[in-house]
Amino acid sequence: MGVALSVVPGSERWRQARRFALLAAIGTGATAAAAVATGGVLVGQARQARRTIPMAEAPPPRCDGMYGAKFPGPALTMVVLGDSSAAGYGVHRRRETPGALLATGLSRRLHRPVRLHRFAVVGAISAALRHQVEAALECRPDIAVILIGGNDITNRTPRGLAVRYLVEAVHTLRDEGCEVVVGTCPDLGAIRPIQPPLRWLAHRWSRQLAAAQTVAVVEAGGWTVSLGDLLGPRFAAEPTRMFAWDRFHPSAEGYAMAAAALLPTMLSALGATPERRATPTRGDGVRSLPEAAQEAARHAGTEVSGVQVRGRDRGPAGRWAQLRRRAFFGVGAVPQHGSAADTSTVEGLA
Repeated sequence: MGVALSVVPGSERWRQARRFALLAAIGTGATAAAAVATGGVLVGQARQARRTIPMAEAPPPRCDGMYGAKFPGPALTMVVLGDSSAAGYGVHRRRETPGALLATGLSRRLHRPVRLHRFAVVGAISAALRHQVEAALECRPDIAVILIGGNDITNRTPRGLAVRYLVEAVHTLRDEGCEVVVGTCPDLGAIRPIQPPLRWLAHRWSRQLAAAQTVAVVEAGGWTVSLGDLLGPRFAAEPTRMFAWDRFHPSAEGYAMAAAALLPTMLSALGATPERRATPTRGDGVRSLPEAAQEAARHAGTEVSGVQVRGRDRGPAGRWAQLRRRAFFGVGAVPQHGSAADTSTVEGLA
């Protein structure tokens, strides 16, 4: 290298190089400091959320039993698997649990008895589904409802691992002839005790897991309903009404709204024709499964199921999927706050 291109101490080129190195060091240090500061904020917010959200004090009401015993014919067997959102933590009466709401709704629309078994456990992560499925299969279920994912987010379970456990559960149930409907991971970013920036991360992680769950479940032969922020506008407008006392789990009315989103898909999975058919809305239709999963994760209450296009299950971008945004049973019939008929039930569910 010639002298003209060398960096000689004291030369102009040497001074420029020194300035660039100093700026780079400052930039790197600032980035590292920002990362450390942000990490500290997130850790602090996580600790604050744990202090604010109380630990589970008592198990939710048991909801196992026969629903619609007055109807003739053989009973349909339904099992509920998953975490606290499936178990109904946050309510105090059996009839307010999601299992009871869904079993009652199925019984009334199918005009036959429904035998319900709940195996969901408060605090469960996706890894716990294996044991729940083993217990559920002893009942020879006709349909299973799975609500799971929130605890995988709070416990930072690797997304791929959580989805793998869920897929294993769906495959096992489908191999035994059981229909499966999965309510995908709720949006933990909607939880009030979680503050930004942790709320933004929780929102992102929840959507990513919900989309991954959708793809995997539909590929395995199940149906999904995106719960997202549990039909968000109502929850955002009335958080004290739609969330339970711990401000983390849904209230009785919140569970009723979620059940209203799940029930039409359960009827479709069973091959039944609901009294009120699904009403297509703008944006519904056929997509590739990955596209459908992403769209469903953005819009709570969206059903995703496998579909054939021109006799084929798959297209250039993978498996075909049908998106449906349901006209929810009873939505609009939920009593307004302060009305004489103010109850926690949704019309037709309980």
